[in-house]
Amino acid sequence: MKTTIKAAGDTGRGNESLVLVIRDIKSIPAGIFSAEEMKYVHKQVDEKKKALVVNQYNRLVCILLPDTQKEPYVMAENCRKSGEQFAASLNRNKAVNVRIRDIGGMAEATLAVAEGMALSNYQFLRHKSESKKEANTLQAIAVESNKVKEADLLNLGILVDAVCRARDLVNEPVSHLSATQLAEAFVKLGKEAGFKTDVFNKAKIKTLKMGGLLAVNLGSQQPPTFTVMEWKPRGAKNKKPIVLIGKGVVYDTGGLSLKPTPNSMDYMKSDMAGSAAVACTMYAVAKAKLPVHVVALVPATDNRPGENAYTPGDVITMMSGHTVEVLNTDAEGRMILADALHYAKRYSPELVMDFATLTGAAAMAVGPYGIVCMGNAKEKVKEKLKKSGENVYERLAEFPFWDEYDELLKSDIADMKNIGGSIAGAITAGKFLQRYVDYQWMHFDIAGPSFLHASNTYRGKNGTGVGVRFLFDYLRNL
Repeated sequence: MKTTIKAAGDTGRGNESLVLVIRDIKSIPAGIFSAEEMKYVHKQVDEKKKALVVNQYNRLVCILLPDTQKEPYVMAENCRKSGEQFAASLNRNKAVNVRIRDIGGMAEATLAVAEGMALSNYQFLRHKSESKKEANTLQAIAVESNKVKEADLLNLGILVDAVCRARDLVNEPVSHLSATQLAEAFVKLGKEAGFKTDVFNKAKIKTLKMGGLLAVNLGSQQPPTFTVMEWKPRGAKNKKPIVLIGKGVVYDTGGLSLKPTPNSMDYMKSDMAGSAAVACTMYAVAKAKLPVHVVALVPATDNRPGENAYTPGDVITMMSGHTVEVLNTDAEGRMILADALHYAKRYSPELVMDFATLTGAAAMAVGPYGIVCMGNAKEKVKEKLKKSGENVYERLAEFPFWDEYDELLKSDIADMKNIGGSIAGAITAGKFLQRYVDYQWMHFDIAGPSFLHASNTYRGKNGTGVGVRFLFDYLRNL
């Protein structure tokens, strides 16, 4: 279900639920609360509550007092979390519409609470036989503010839509989302948003000699795909394109290096979260008509132990001509990303960023609280990326990228191994990918925050759509 966000119109409906964004309780307009209700509000504020809800039976009135003493990005995140709490209360009370009134003149807080409400209202009910009964009642969020620009509301609506589309893709099981179906979904996104999409079939992939992608696909009865998406508007600010690459492993058994099922293989429909992030970023960028030239590449396949599956000990020749000794078929993501990174060279890119649920090591290192990153990008670029990570609270944890880690990938019989051993797994995965770049590049391992096993504020449970908000913020600020 899509939650609409729009500018508020008539304010005369007395039974419309409200969210009041205020600096202090003195600014609450007269007539909203009874004397008894105001006593309750005062008591809650005296107890240092920043977000509270008053049930007036025919409507809910929510109050948000943003903590302006916090860092702006922390304040915004707290407002998003409050938005999730408000949305939960509104749905419990069967509210359909809500109006956010920015009484305090705080545009950032107002947009953040709207974002948190809309994102937390997401549900994936496609395969529920009684989806109508389980659906949230909240449908529309109206924003009334003298400080919030209409363009900001429009972009927020586009962004929330893009994140929810990414979540849909990540939550979809492989029974309904093969590599071919994933590519078809990208074509549909392109038609809706206005960006160009080309899908390479298996024959074309063989012509390009994408050895990594073809090797991973050997165990599958379904063909691989390689999707190229491009948004190139007139008057683009960048002379050379920014290239986004997303790992599109639609299901990962681990191949012959089979994963255990509990708490591992049973969630591997989410191993294409990187591809969802870059494709839905393309959707948001094109919908918002951002003046930036962006290309997205997605190599896609499932990884299974059947057919003529590639085996530990095999030597694979990649698109670049490098040879790889495969010591673990479950290190498949880097094999398909390597071909995409080499393909990206033909664009002479300004910057390449890859997104992948690549390693358990990254997930163990930072959990669901951030994105592990590394790469050779200039410090100014890294600073801007980290700022965007803070802005949307998809924070970046940069790992060291010392030359010594390259030693762990040395092979006796090939140019490199596809795993580096028991230490620094996230870093050696990045080091493997580095062999295929000759441009400015950053690698983002989203294994921790991409799929959550328990509800986490407005990010919800299961697919989170992580990466879309971060990339959109970065590209918009260019």
